[in-house]
Amino acid sequence: MRLLLNLIWFVFGGLWLAIGYAFAGLIMCLLIVTIPFGVVSFRIASYVLWPFGRTIVDKPGAGTGSVILNVIWFVLAGWWLALGHILTAVAQAITIIGIPLAIANIKLIPVTLVPFGKDIVPTTAVRQGQRQLHSM
Repeated sequence: MRLLLNLIWFVFGGLWLAIGYAFAGLIMCLLIVTIPFGVVSFRIASYVLWPFGRTIVDKPGAGTGSVILNVIWFVLAGWWLALGHILTAVAQAITIIGIPLAIANIKLIPVTLVPFGKDIVPTTAVRQGQRQLHSM
């Protein structure tokens, strides 16, 4: 089932969104100071390309540094990428088949806005009691 969902996702929005994240990652990697933002962007691009079967969890030990990086990320790229998710979700929600994809797109917005302090893990690797931010 995950394979089918991932294929449908890939065709109807995943590729477009992953290209946006990859483009943001390339721009961020142009300057040495913003390379951590580029790495995060590429990590999210791989998740957005093939999301079903993986989930996002809080990273243990993320602290003040993550908060500062999230604020900078939000200003530089986060809100642009979140806008891409919103526009894609609106386009997907036009059809009945696309409504679940639109909901999944909306679920990705929080990690798009504040990605630092989060880990992308397979859903089978989530430990008992570990808080999942969302699962697809």
